[in-house]
Amino acid sequence: MTTTRKSNFAAGLRTTILMATLGGLLVAIGYAIGGINIASVFLVLALVINFVAYWFSDKIALASARAKPLSEQEAPGIYQMVRELTTRAGLPMPRLYMIPSDQPNAFATGRSPSHAAVAVTSGITKLLSEDELRGVISHELAHVRNRDILTQSVASAIGAMITYLAYFFMWFGGDDESPLGLIGSLALVLLAPLAATLIQLAVSRQREYSADATGAEISGNPESLASALLRLEEGAKAMPMQVNQATEPLYIVKPFSGGGIAGLFSTHPPIEERVRRLRQMRPAIG
Repeated sequence: MTTTRKSNFAAGLRTTILMATLGGLLVAIGYAIGGINIASVFLVLALVINFVAYWFSDKIALASARAKPLSEQEAPGIYQMVRELTTRAGLPMPRLYMIPSDQPNAFATGRSPSHAAVAVTSGITKLLSEDELRGVISHELAHVRNRDILTQSVASAIGAMITYLAYFFMWFGGDDESPLGLIGSLALVLLAPLAATLIQLAVSRQREYSADATGAEISGNPESLASALLRLEEGAKAMPMQVNQATEPLYIVKPFSGGGIAGLFSTHPPIEERVRRLRQMRPAIG
C-alpha cells in the first residue's frame, strides 16, 4: 500500500470512528432522556448530521467564518504563492477564501486534497511579511497533504451542528416545564461536552506539530513559520475573533481564549513549543 493510500485509509478510518461514536452517543443520550422513541429520533438526527458533516463540512466552516471566495484579480500575489507551494507539495490548487477579520489567522478545510479550501483573514495579509505568509500557507497545505482536513472538518461541523441542535431544542421548547424544553435543557448539558470531546478525539496536538514540520519542508524555511506563529499569537490576543467555538481547532492559532467548548480542551499546542521545534529544524533543512 502506497503512502498516499495509507494516509487516505487512516483519515477515512478516523472519520468513520468519529461518526460511529457520535451516532452511538446520541442514541444513548436519547434513550436516557425519553426511552426508545427519543432514541429513534436521535438516531435519525445522528444520520443526518453525519451526512451533512461529511459532504458539506467545508461549506459549514467557511460560512461560519463568513469567508468569501478570493479571486485571482483581487489577490494575484497570493495565487502565485499558492500555485508555487502546491507544485512543491504535489497538491492540486485549492479554492481560496478571504475572511473579513482584522485578526491574523488562517485555516484549511475540505474532505480531500481535490476538494480543499484555504481561507485567510484580511488581517493576516496586512500583518505578515511575504515569507511569513508563505510559512502559514505551507502549514495549511501540510494539513491537506497529511489528510488531516477530512477529520478536522467533519469534527468541527459535527461539533457546530450538535451545539446548534441543543439550542434549537431550547428555543422551541418554550418554558422549562414543557417536554421539549426539558429535552433542550438536558441536551445542552450533555451535548456541549460531547461536542468538545469529539473534537478533541479528532484533532490532536500531534497533528499540529506534524503540519508545522511538513509545512516547513514545503516552504523550505522553518523560520518563516516560526516567526509567523509568534506574530499570529500576539495578533490573536490583541484582536479576538468571533467564530463558532466548534470550528476553533481548524485555525492555525486559537482565535480566542477560554470559555465554552473551546475552554474544555486545548486542541492547539503551545506556540513556544511549536516555535522551538521549528527552529530545531533549521540545520536539517538549511
